[in-house]
Amino acid sequence: QVQLVESGGGLVQPGDSLRLSCAASGRSFVIYTWAWYRQAPGKQRELVASMSLGSTPATYADSVKGRFSISRNSANTMSYLQMNSLKPEDTAVYYCNVKTHIGVNWGQGTQVTVSS
Repeated sequence: QVQLVESGGGLVQPGDSLRLSCAASGRSFVIYTWAWYRQAPGKQRELVASMSLGSTPATYADSVKGRFSISRNSANTMSYLQMNSLKPEDTAVYYCNVKTHIGVNWGQGTQVTVSS
């Protein structure tokens, strides 16, 4: 069992930056894949970025490629989503997602609003 808590969301203006964090806690777990999803009002939840253990490179949605960057800490207990050059269409609830040897876990989400 893994508990995930996102933080770092807020209200920003177009062109600004935000860094989201995801903290994982639990007992006897190893996270093989970290991912960030987002869901805008009236739209389906979409994959924004993901990364896995090993040499596989990170993946990004076309809409955020070149602007967003996913990373993790060396202890493999935290994930970060650096968001630059934010646009109004980036407004959504952002969710942390992980895959372990047991299955998939989701965080509660953090709101990101980009508006002038």
